[in-house]
Amino acid sequence: MNDGRGGITVENTQVLQGLKVLELGQLIAGPFATKLLGEFGADVIKVEPVGKGDPLRKWRKLKDGTSLWWHVQARNKRSLELDLQSAEGQEVVRRLVQDADVVVENFRPGTLEKWGLGWEALSEINPRLIMVRVSGYGQTGPYRDKPGFGVIGEAMGGLRYLCGFPDQPSVRVGISIGDSLSALYAVIGTLLALHERQRSGQGQYIDIALYEAVFSMMESLIPEYDADGHIREPSGSALPGIAPSDAYPCEDGSYVIVAGNGDSIFKRLMETIGRPDLAADSRLAHNDGRVQHVDLIDDAITEWTQRHSRDFIIQSLDAANVPAGYPYTAADIVKDPHFASRDMLQKIQLPGGDSLKVPGVMPKLSRTPGRIGGGGPELGEHTRQILDELGIDAETQRKMKEKGVI
Repeated sequence: MNDGRGGITVENTQVLQGLKVLELGQLIAGPFATKLLGEFGADVIKVEPVGKGDPLRKWRKLKDGTSLWWHVQARNKRSLELDLQSAEGQEVVRRLVQDADVVVENFRPGTLEKWGLGWEALSEINPRLIMVRVSGYGQTGPYRDKPGFGVIGEAMGGLRYLCGFPDQPSVRVGISIGDSLSALYAVIGTLLALHERQRSGQGQYIDIALYEAVFSMMESLIPEYDADGHIREPSGSALPGIAPSDAYPCEDGSYVIVAGNGDSIFKRLMETIGRPDLAADSRLAHNDGRVQHVDLIDDAITEWTQRHSRDFIIQSLDAANVPAGYPYTAADIVKDPHFASRDMLQKIQLPGGDSLKVPGVMPKLSRTPGRIGGGGPELGEHTRQILDELGIDAETQRKMKEKGVI
């Protein structure tokens, strides 16, 4: 919940209250995972480079010098400025790990080991520790030491090749989907390890590779190749092997997305567009037959959609219980009553006093829901508070600041 100043208040009902999470990483994958944990009550301590902070603070659109994205990615976190390359900074991490439950890091493999903060060292300090390691290619294998961002993982994992239209250069998904998928697996792994720790009392480390997170989404890509050498190709807005499911042009030049691929749904769709002959065609009764005649079906749908407005098409298909929609922009999302009714658009207050709309919390738990405690913290906002909690006295903190450790 928002305390009116962009600060953090923790509700007793939050399911992860009491969980201490140390974030050693930056940008997207690791910090997105800790964001999700923080929304459900975990105390997330984000370690940031002294004087610089997470580079995400300066990514995309800025307001008052700070990324608007930052207020989504870093919400519910406490910021600790710390030089991880210094002996004193590394010792602070070791002290934090003593009673931490989870460490999330997304440095290149070997970086934390170089600083004496690898899995072996930290688990010796705290055998109950769970360590989540997110990297481009994983902690093992011949590509282990290569640099890897989410977009490279999307390419290697097979997604990038399928994005776009045939005979055109591949295109990227318009968000950092590889990083976000990796973050979701990081959270799943964390919760699995926490559950197992209840039985064994022992921690473990979790190895998340960006390319593997993407690859795991690729459905039947490999079985189809292994069975008969089939290589799935880009298909634009269609969904190969499932029909009908595509984007269709409207009278005004916009597009609607129609998913009429269920057997009974297809019949209702054909009746709605005035093609009862296709609804009754035995060749089209099931998906495998419709795939063989997908051009015939798409032409019939297009002939109908081109004669009507987008709103009319959506209303007609809604009435027939046929799944349909259109590609939403940010403006469409903000004005849509369904987003608002499900609390998926929330307002936070920025340090300067302005309000800012941000996405709500997922998933939705009925009894112990997640919360937003304001936007992202200022750089080093909680450094003194965290060091005080560790019992580091004011004089020591002063000396650490003089040396640039904090």
